[in-house]
Formats: sequence, C-alpha cells, structure tokens
Amino acid sequence: MPSPTIPPRIKWAVDLMDVQPNDQVLEIGCGPGAGAEAICSKLETGKLFAIDRSESGVDRTKRRNQKYVDAGRLVVRQIDLATLRVPVKRLTKVFAFNVNLFWVRACDDEIALLHERVVPGGAVYLFYEAAQPELVPNIVKKASENLLRGGFRVSVVEQKAPPVIGLIARR
Repeated sequence: MPSPTIPPRIKWAVDLMDVQPNDQVLEIGCGPGAGAEAICSKLETGKLFAIDRSESGVDRTKRRNQKYVDAGRLVVRQIDLATLRVPVKRLTKVFAFNVNLFWVRACDDEIALLHERVVPGGAVYLFYEAAQPELVPNIVKKASENLLRGGFRVSVVEQKAPPVIGLIARR
C-alpha cells in the first residue's frame, strides 16, 4: 500500500514554520499523522512530541510514522494539553492544525503551559482551514486574545490556495 501524501495545507503550514534539524517541537492534535510526518522529515537531532486526545489519532500517527518512532525522533502520546507534562524542558516550536481549543473557550492554563515551555524566540503556530471564510474573523479574534493574554506576541498569515489562516505567537 502506498504511503499517504501530505495534504498541501499541512505542507504549507510546516514549511512556514521553517523546522530546523535540531528543533524540539510539540504537535497538539496529531490526528492522522501528516503533520508529524512533515515535521519529522526535517528533524535530525531534534524531536517531535505529538499528542492527541483520541486513541485512534495516536494509533494512526504511530503507524504512519513508525520509522521516526523507531529512530527516536517522534514520541506520540494520548493526552490532552491541559494535563500534559512535556518531556523536554524547552520547546522551540509548537504546531497545531484545526485545534479548536484556542478559539472556542478561554484556555489560560494551556496557554500558560506553552508560554512556560517555549524558549524565548520560539513560537506557537496555530493553523486553521479557512474554507468557511465567515468563521475566520472570529477564530483569529478569539485565538489572538487568548495568546496575547498569555504573554505572546501574535501575527497572522493567510494562504489563499489552499485556504489556511495561521496565527504565529512568539515568546
């Protein structure tokens, strides 16, 4: 069976993050594992810690990326961000794609955990499909407010094709 391709929206987002070979990355909501594959392909001495609340998301990510798990570049766990204890002291990047947590409610504890773990100069990258343009302003407003309240500086990027909105929160 051929390996699944990385969707253009995920490829664009990971390329924008400019993952470096030694980065320490956290992926929130690893789902089918496409983001993990794109990130791990750029790592050499760095590591990706991928989390998902669902057992199926964790299983799919592990199956798709077994070579990176075996190489020690990828650790995948079933856990939510609120109860996470990151195994690396400092993260250079955090990646999330279509994770609603950051805009559907106040998430001060989760943002505080990220602010504590992301190194100065590091960043949290939140991406959302913008296929429904009418939702974008609310997503950007709510997620930005949460990140700003948590001590991050926020900028917004947009890609038309595929339609993706990104929030880059720097420490």
